[in-house]
Amino acid sequence: MNSITADSTGFEKGLTQSHKKVIFASSLGTVFEWYDFYLYGSLAAIIAKQFFSALNPTSAFIFALLAFAAGFAVRPFGALVFGRLGDMIGRKYTFLVTIVIMGLSTFLVGVLPSYAAIGIAAPVTLITLRLLQGLALGGEYGGAATYVAEHAPHGKRGLYTSFIQTTATLGLFLSLLVILGTRTWLGSEAFETWGWRIPFLLSFVLLAVSVWIRMQLAESPMFQQMKAEGKQSKAPITESFFSKNGKIALLALLGATAGQAVVWYAGQFYALFFLTQTLKVDATTANLLIAGGLVIGTPFFIVFGWLSDKIGRKPIIMAGCLLAALTYFPIFQGLTHYGNPALEAASTTSPVVVTADPATCSFQFNPVGTSKFTTSCDIAKSALAKSGIPYSNAVAAAGSVASVTVGDTVVAAFEGGGHGPEALKADGDRFNGELKAALTTAGYPEKADPAAIDKPMLLVLLTLLVVYVTMVYGPIAAWLVELFPTRIRYTSMSLPYHIGNGWFGGFLPTTAFAMVAATGNIYQGLWYPIAIALMTFVIGSLFLRETKDVDISK
Repeated sequence: MNSITADSTGFEKGLTQSHKKVIFASSLGTVFEWYDFYLYGSLAAIIAKQFFSALNPTSAFIFALLAFAAGFAVRPFGALVFGRLGDMIGRKYTFLVTIVIMGLSTFLVGVLPSYAAIGIAAPVTLITLRLLQGLALGGEYGGAATYVAEHAPHGKRGLYTSFIQTTATLGLFLSLLVILGTRTWLGSEAFETWGWRIPFLLSFVLLAVSVWIRMQLAESPMFQQMKAEGKQSKAPITESFFSKNGKIALLALLGATAGQAVVWYAGQFYALFFLTQTLKVDATTANLLIAGGLVIGTPFFIVFGWLSDKIGRKPIIMAGCLLAALTYFPIFQGLTHYGNPALEAASTTSPVVVTADPATCSFQFNPVGTSKFTTSCDIAKSALAKSGIPYSNAVAAAGSVASVTVGDTVVAAFEGGGHGPEALKADGDRFNGELKAALTTAGYPEKADPAAIDKPMLLVLLTLLVVYVTMVYGPIAAWLVELFPTRIRYTSMSLPYHIGNGWFGGFLPTTAFAMVAATGNIYQGLWYPIAIALMTFVIGSLFLRETKDVDISK
């Protein structure tokens, strides 16, 4: 079998056909990995019915989301496991193993019997497969980025690695297209009964293509040279994090990947959440607008990767973090103005106030979906936050039941604990009905009016958010690769990347929603990405070095 590699002459002179194949093979494989990973998130509601049917619908969906979150939670551990292997035995075989684990885990979800067929073994097996997917993804990115960077000619690492940065978006697109195509072909009923398995089963085809392509690749020339000289690390984890290199890894997390992650999640996922959950724009319109922004913005991954080879990685990423922090509030206020002007008008003419005993109000941060918030204050605030209604807070006497004032109308909440299910349902129906009537009378829209949505302006704002994403994400792979020596590069860059993206970024929607629910300000959740982005801007600007001209062969 012929191997794809970059000959030494081509490596020194610049782009060759072999280099193009290396970039294509690495990027294509990573597209497939992200396709596998996103399938589960897109089909969480159906998976809840199939594998958690012993629970009530709300609890089933919570546990389905918890299983999805488990994949993010274990990504840093995958970075440690596969990073260590990549620095000890080689880049090629390690990130070949990661794609096999990812693809087989996804395929097995497609053939896994439901809860109705095998009982508790179904959700246990499902969560195990999700953990394997997360571990594999934790090892994939660092391997692909390191492999491409170590093949790239000097002065073009930013450009070459930027192609990998497009893969998460492309993988998301591919998963959504397959799901939409399958649902359209079979019909919604058949799709939700058994057709949902087809996108998972198709991953076997993608796996076969990816493995075949990656088998054509030769080992990284820098790793081969290091191995020939006997300079491999015998303890990559110890050298990476329990030596002077550990300080650089920590700075890379706080001064690079944490800010990159929150800008990435805010610009794509939180923007979609804000449109659909807060502004109540219908899901089809919101998804098409987000997709339009991604189509327009995605080429800028390459633009900023290329530019980082000219002016440096650091100034572009720091500028992206700073611009996001300074402009998120006006951009998201613009989304409200152009997406749901009726909500904006009603909140001005008929403000909503929650009057409650502060001691009964919780900060409703619940990343694993298991806590219950049952005080009258929490029930009132949760109902308003889920409806996307902005409100202010007023203090009530200790021990009193919370109330919601809409204009001149007062609606009493209720205590959610200590009552039977029938009494709770009656209280809930009464409160929700009165609150809905008061909001409707005051002009608060239940949904955004399609005729009032200014789609061109929304597309402009969403594209701007995606451009911020490309600024921080396009050059990040090259910067991380160049911060660390060859002998421990795979391990050292993978952990800060996946802690930043899996934890700092992964907790953004939950944290932001809790902040909105606590304060009533629909923009309050933006303080989370703003604070993290500003932290990264300060730490990265002061303590991380520019790396575009370093020799990474050492």
